[in-house]
Amino acid sequence: MGLGVFVARRLLFSALVLLIVSAVVFFVVQVLPGDVASMILGTDATAEDVATMREKLGLNRPAYVRYLEWIGGVVRGDWGVSLRLNQPVGPLILTRMGNSAVLAGVTLLIAVPLAIGLGVYAGLRQGKVADRVIAVTTLIGTSLPEFVWGSLLIIVFSYWLKWLPPSSLMDPGDPLLAHARLLVLPVLTLTLVMLAYTSRMTRTSMIDVLERNFIRTARLKGVGERQVILRHALPNALLPTITIVAMNIGWLMGSLVVVETVFSYPGLGRMMVFAVSNRDVTMLQMTVLVTAAVYCLANLLADVLYALLNPRVRY
Repeated sequence: MGLGVFVARRLLFSALVLLIVSAVVFFVVQVLPGDVASMILGTDATAEDVATMREKLGLNRPAYVRYLEWIGGVVRGDWGVSLRLNQPVGPLILTRMGNSAVLAGVTLLIAVPLAIGLGVYAGLRQGKVADRVIAVTTLIGTSLPEFVWGSLLIIVFSYWLKWLPPSSLMDPGDPLLAHARLLVLPVLTLTLVMLAYTSRMTRTSMIDVLERNFIRTARLKGVGERQVILRHALPNALLPTITIVAMNIGWLMGSLVVVETVFSYPGLGRMMVFAVSNRDVTMLQMTVLVTAAVYCLANLLADVLYALLNPRVRY
Protein backbone atom coordinates (compact mmCIF):
# COMPACT_ATOMS: atom_id res chain seq x y z
CA MET A 1 0.00 0.00 0.00
CA GLY A 2 1.43 3.38 -1.03
CA LEU A 3 1.72 6.26 1.37
CA GLY A 4 -0.96 8.24 -0.51
CA VAL A 5 -3.51 5.42 -0.13
CA PHE A 6 -2.51 5.04 3.51
CA VAL A 7 -3.11 8.75 4.18
CA ALA A 8 -6.41 8.71 2.25
CA ARG A 9 -7.71 5.81 4.34
CA ARG A 10 -6.70 7.59 7.54
CA LEU A 11 -8.46 10.76 6.37
CA LEU A 12 -11.68 8.84 5.67
CA PHE A 13 -11.44 7.17 9.06
CA SER A 14 -10.93 10.55 10.76
CA ALA A 15 -13.94 11.99 8.93
CA LEU A 16 -16.06 9.06 10.12
CA VAL A 17 -14.85 9.56 13.69
CA LEU A 18 -15.74 13.27 13.57
CA LEU A 19 -19.20 12.46 12.20
CA ILE A 20 -19.83 10.04 15.06
CA VAL A 21 -18.47 12.55 17.59
CA SER A 22 -20.73 15.28 16.20
CA ALA A 23 -23.80 13.06 16.58
CA VAL A 24 -22.87 11.98 20.11
CA VAL A 25 -22.09 15.53 21.21
CA PHE A 26 -25.30 16.93 19.73
CA PHE A 27 -27.62 14.41 21.33
CA VAL A 28 -25.79 14.43 24.68
CA VAL A 29 -26.11 18.22 24.81
CA GLN A 30 -29.84 17.90 24.26
CA VAL A 31 -30.29 15.97 27.52
CA LEU A 32 -28.27 18.37 29.67
CA PRO A 33 -30.32 19.80 32.54
CA GLY A 34 -31.64 23.33 32.17
CA ASP A 35 -33.33 25.19 29.35
CA VAL A 36 -31.53 27.68 27.14
CA ALA A 37 -34.59 29.87 26.66
CA SER A 38 -35.22 30.10 30.41
CA MET A 39 -31.57 30.97 31.11
CA ILE A 40 -31.57 33.70 28.45
CA LEU A 41 -34.82 35.29 29.64
CA GLY A 42 -34.17 34.92 33.35
CA THR A 43 -36.28 33.67 36.22
CA ASP A 44 -38.96 36.34 35.79
CA ALA A 45 -39.96 35.16 32.29
CA THR A 46 -43.45 33.79 31.79
CA ALA A 47 -44.24 30.46 30.18
CA GLU A 48 -45.41 32.29 27.05
CA ASP A 49 -42.12 34.20 26.82
CA VAL A 50 -40.14 30.97 27.19
CA ALA A 51 -42.23 29.26 24.50
CA THR A 52 -41.71 32.20 22.14
CA MET A 53 -37.97 32.16 22.75
CA ARG A 54 -37.80 28.41 22.17
CA GLU A 55 -39.59 28.85 18.86
CA LYS A 56 -37.24 31.69 17.91
CA LEU A 57 -34.21 29.53 18.67
CA GLY A 58 -35.70 26.55 16.85
CA LEU A 59 -35.66 24.38 19.97
CA ASN A 60 -39.23 23.16 19.44
CA ARG A 61 -38.27 21.23 16.29
CA PRO A 62 -37.28 17.53 16.32
CA ALA A 63 -33.71 16.88 17.42
CA TYR A 64 -32.71 15.03 14.25
CA VAL A 65 -33.84 17.98 12.09
CA ARG A 66 -31.74 20.39 14.16
CA TYR A 67 -28.76 18.02 13.99
CA LEU A 68 -28.91 17.78 10.19
CA GLU A 69 -29.16 21.55 9.90
CA TRP A 70 -26.28 22.05 12.32
CA ILE A 71 -23.91 19.50 10.74
CA GLY A 72 -24.79 20.82 7.27
CA GLY A 73 -23.90 24.33 8.42
CA VAL A 74 -20.61 23.10 9.87
CA VAL A 75 -19.66 21.51 6.55
CA ARG A 76 -20.49 24.77 4.73
CA GLY A 77 -18.45 26.81 7.23
CA ASP A 78 -21.46 28.23 9.11
CA TRP A 79 -20.78 27.40 12.76
CA GLY A 80 -23.87 29.12 14.09
CA VAL A 81 -24.49 31.96 16.53
CA SER A 82 -23.78 31.91 20.27
CA LEU A 83 -27.06 31.77 22.16
CA ARG A 84 -25.66 33.74 25.10
CA LEU A 85 -23.36 36.25 23.38
CA ASN A 86 -25.44 36.63 20.21
CA GLN A 87 -22.26 36.58 18.11
CA PRO A 88 -21.05 34.20 15.37
CA VAL A 89 -19.37 31.22 16.99
CA GLY A 90 -16.70 30.84 14.30
CA PRO A 91 -14.62 33.98 15.02
CA LEU A 92 -14.95 33.46 18.78
CA ILE A 93 -13.68 29.88 18.60
CA LEU A 94 -10.88 30.69 16.15
CA THR A 95 -9.59 33.48 18.41
CA ARG A 96 -9.67 31.28 21.50
CA MET A 97 -8.22 28.35 19.57
CA GLY A 98 -5.29 30.56 18.54
CA ASN A 99 -4.63 31.38 22.20
CA SER A 100 -4.83 27.70 23.15
CA ALA A 101 -2.56 26.79 20.22
CA VAL A 102 0.11 29.18 21.55
CA LEU A 103 -0.14 27.63 25.01
CA ALA A 104 -0.10 24.06 23.70
CA GLY A 105 2.60 24.78 21.11
CA VAL A 106 5.01 26.30 23.63
CA THR A 107 4.35 23.37 25.96
CA LEU A 108 5.11 20.82 23.24
CA LEU A 109 8.27 22.64 22.14
CA ILE A 110 9.58 22.51 25.70
CA ALA A 111 8.18 19.23 27.02
CA VAL A 112 8.75 16.83 24.09
CA PRO A 113 12.52 17.37 23.49
CA LEU A 114 13.16 17.56 27.23
CA ALA A 115 11.13 14.40 27.90
CA ILE A 116 12.89 12.47 25.14
CA GLY A 117 16.27 13.63 26.40
CA LEU A 118 15.51 12.64 29.99
CA GLY A 119 14.01 9.31 28.90
CA VAL A 120 17.01 8.40 26.76
CA TYR A 121 19.44 9.50 29.47
CA ALA A 122 17.62 7.43 32.11
CA GLY A 123 17.44 4.42 29.79
CA LEU A 124 21.18 4.54 29.14
CA ARG A 125 21.84 4.64 32.90
CA GLN A 126 19.35 2.02 33.97
CA GLY A 127 19.57 1.28 37.69
CA LYS A 128 22.03 4.07 38.43
CA VAL A 129 21.48 7.13 40.62
CA ALA A 130 20.50 9.39 37.71
CA ASP A 131 17.91 6.87 36.54
CA ARG A 132 16.38 6.59 40.01
CA VAL A 133 16.26 10.36 40.51
CA ILE A 134 14.50 10.83 37.16
CA ALA A 135 12.13 7.94 37.92
CA VAL A 136 11.10 9.37 41.30
CA THR A 137 10.72 12.88 39.91
CA THR A 138 8.60 11.77 36.96
CA LEU A 139 6.49 9.54 39.21
CA ILE A 140 5.65 12.57 41.34
CA GLY A 141 4.81 14.48 38.17
CA THR A 142 2.35 11.84 36.96
CA SER A 143 0.80 11.42 40.41
CA LEU A 144 -0.40 15.02 40.80
CA PRO A 145 -3.19 16.33 38.53
CA GLU A 146 -2.98 19.61 36.65
CA PHE A 147 -5.03 21.71 39.06
CA VAL A 148 -2.80 20.65 41.97
CA TRP A 149 0.37 21.61 40.09
CA GLY A 150 -1.22 24.86 39.03
CA SER A 151 -2.25 25.73 42.57
CA LEU A 152 1.21 24.86 43.94
CA LEU A 153 2.95 26.98 41.31
CA ILE A 154 0.65 29.93 42.04
CA ILE A 155 1.41 29.67 45.76
CA VAL A 156 5.19 29.43 45.22
CA PHE A 157 5.82 31.85 42.36
CA SER A 158 2.98 34.33 42.88
CA TYR A 159 2.36 34.57 46.62
CA TRP A 160 5.68 33.51 48.17
CA LEU A 161 8.28 34.71 45.65
CA LYS A 162 6.03 37.28 43.90
CA TRP A 163 7.81 36.67 40.61
CA LEU A 164 4.83 35.94 38.36
CA PRO A 165 1.15 36.95 38.19
CA PRO A 166 -1.29 34.36 39.59
CA SER A 167 -3.65 34.58 36.60
CA SER A 168 -3.42 35.04 32.85
CA LEU A 169 -6.17 37.62 32.47
CA MET A 170 -5.59 40.14 29.68
CA ASP A 171 -7.56 42.63 27.63
CA PRO A 172 -9.30 40.99 24.64
CA GLY A 173 -7.55 43.24 22.10
CA ASP A 174 -4.03 42.75 23.44
CA PRO A 175 -1.62 40.52 21.47
CA LEU A 176 -0.95 37.33 23.40
CA LEU A 177 2.83 37.33 22.95
CA ALA A 178 2.99 40.83 24.45
CA HIS A 179 2.16 39.20 27.78
CA ALA A 180 4.77 36.43 27.80
CA ARG A 181 4.94 36.48 31.61
CA LEU A 182 1.30 35.40 31.73
CA LEU A 183 2.17 32.20 29.85
CA VAL A 184 4.91 31.01 32.20
CA LEU A 185 2.83 29.34 34.92
CA PRO A 186 0.27 27.67 32.59
CA VAL A 187 3.06 26.36 30.36
CA LEU A 188 5.06 25.15 33.36
CA THR A 189 2.01 23.34 34.75
CA LEU A 190 1.33 21.50 31.49
CA THR A 191 5.03 20.77 30.96
CA LEU A 192 5.47 19.14 34.36
CA VAL A 193 2.70 16.62 33.78
CA MET A 194 3.43 15.93 30.11
CA LEU A 195 7.18 15.73 30.71
CA ALA A 196 6.73 13.08 33.38
CA TYR A 197 4.60 10.70 31.33
CA THR A 198 6.51 11.04 28.05
CA SER A 199 9.94 10.64 29.64
CA ARG A 200 8.90 7.46 31.47
CA MET A 201 7.58 5.93 28.25
CA THR A 202 10.74 6.94 26.35
CA ARG A 203 12.91 5.38 29.07
CA THR A 204 11.00 2.10 28.87
CA SER A 205 11.22 2.05 25.08
CA MET A 206 14.95 2.83 25.15
CA ILE A 207 15.69 0.02 27.61
CA ASP A 208 13.69 -2.42 25.47
CA VAL A 209 15.56 -1.47 22.28
CA LEU A 210 18.99 -1.67 23.93
CA GLU A 211 18.29 -5.31 24.87
CA ARG A 212 17.48 -6.40 21.29
CA ASN A 213 19.75 -8.58 19.17
CA PHE A 214 20.55 -6.02 16.47
CA ILE A 215 22.07 -3.72 19.13
CA ARG A 216 24.25 -6.55 20.39
CA THR A 217 25.26 -7.35 16.81
CA ALA A 218 26.24 -3.75 16.11
CA ARG A 219 28.38 -3.68 19.24
CA LEU A 220 30.05 -7.00 18.37
CA LYS A 221 30.91 -5.60 14.94
CA GLY A 222 32.86 -2.84 16.66
CA VAL A 223 30.46 0.00 15.94
CA GLY A 224 31.13 2.90 18.30
CA GLU A 225 28.73 3.35 21.21
CA ARG A 226 27.75 6.80 20.02
CA GLN A 227 26.72 5.45 16.62
CA VAL A 228 24.92 2.52 18.22
CA ILE A 229 22.81 4.91 20.24
CA LEU A 230 22.16 7.58 17.61
CA ARG A 231 21.82 5.48 14.44
CA HIS A 232 20.38 2.20 15.72
CA ALA A 233 18.79 2.50 19.17
CA LEU A 234 17.31 6.01 19.16
CA PRO A 235 15.28 5.81 15.89
CA ASN A 236 13.68 2.55 17.01
CA ALA A 237 13.07 3.80 20.54
CA LEU A 238 11.30 6.89 19.18
CA LEU A 239 8.67 4.88 17.28
CA PRO A 240 6.47 4.21 20.35
CA THR A 241 7.24 7.73 21.61
CA ILE A 242 5.62 9.24 18.50
CA THR A 243 2.35 7.51 19.40
CA ILE A 244 2.68 8.66 23.00
CA VAL A 245 3.23 12.26 21.92
CA ALA A 246 0.14 12.11 19.69
CA MET A 247 -1.90 10.75 22.59
CA ASN A 248 -0.48 13.50 24.77
CA ILE A 249 -1.77 16.10 22.33
CA GLY A 250 -5.25 14.71 22.94
CA TRP A 251 -4.57 14.77 26.67
CA LEU A 252 -3.26 18.31 26.29
CA MET A 253 -6.55 19.46 24.75
CA GLY A 254 -8.40 18.07 27.75
CA SER A 255 -5.92 19.50 30.24
CA LEU A 256 -6.31 22.96 28.72
CA VAL A 257 -9.83 23.04 30.16
CA VAL A 258 -8.45 22.63 33.68
CA VAL A 259 -5.33 24.79 33.31
CA GLU A 260 -7.10 27.63 31.51
CA THR A 261 -9.75 27.67 34.23
CA VAL A 262 -7.17 27.70 37.04
CA PHE A 263 -5.22 30.58 35.48
CA SER A 264 -8.20 32.39 33.86
CA TYR A 265 -6.46 31.97 30.51
CA PRO A 266 -8.56 33.11 27.50
CA GLY A 267 -8.40 29.88 25.53
CA LEU A 268 -10.69 27.27 24.00
CA GLY A 269 -10.90 25.23 27.20
CA ARG A 270 -12.19 28.15 29.22
CA MET A 271 -14.69 28.91 26.46
CA MET A 272 -15.96 25.34 26.79
CA VAL A 273 -16.50 25.84 30.52
CA PHE A 274 -18.37 29.07 29.75
CA ALA A 275 -20.58 27.26 27.23
CA VAL A 276 -21.46 24.52 29.73
CA SER A 277 -22.15 26.98 32.56
CA ASN A 278 -24.40 29.13 30.38
CA ARG A 279 -26.03 26.28 28.47
CA ASP A 280 -24.80 27.78 25.20
CA VAL A 281 -25.54 24.74 23.07
CA THR A 282 -24.15 26.10 19.78
CA MET A 283 -20.84 27.13 21.30
CA LEU A 284 -20.48 23.92 23.31
CA GLN A 285 -21.08 21.68 20.31
CA MET A 286 -18.52 23.48 18.18
CA THR A 287 -15.82 23.66 20.86
CA VAL A 288 -16.07 19.92 21.47
CA LEU A 289 -16.08 19.18 17.73
CA VAL A 290 -13.04 21.41 17.12
CA THR A 291 -11.22 19.70 20.01
CA ALA A 292 -12.01 16.29 18.51
CA ALA A 293 -10.77 17.49 15.11
CA VAL A 294 -7.44 18.58 16.62
CA TYR A 295 -7.09 15.19 18.30
CA CYS A 296 -7.83 13.36 15.02
CA LEU A 297 -5.33 15.55 13.18
CA ALA A 298 -2.64 14.84 15.77
CA ASN A 299 -3.20 11.09 15.45
CA LEU A 300 -3.19 11.34 11.66
CA LEU A 301 0.19 13.13 11.70
CA ALA A 302 1.52 10.52 14.13
CA ASP A 303 0.33 7.69 11.86
CA VAL A 304 1.97 9.29 8.81
CA LEU A 305 5.25 9.89 10.63
CA TYR A 306 5.17 6.35 12.02
CA ALA A 307 4.55 4.98 8.51
CA LEU A 308 7.51 6.97 7.15
CA LEU A 309 9.82 5.60 9.84
CA ASN A 310 8.39 2.06 9.66
CA PRO A 311 6.92 1.28 6.20
CA ARG A 312 5.61 -2.09 7.44
CA VAL A 313 2.79 -0.23 9.20
CA ARG A 314 1.19 0.59 5.81
CA TYR A 315 0.56 -3.10 5.23
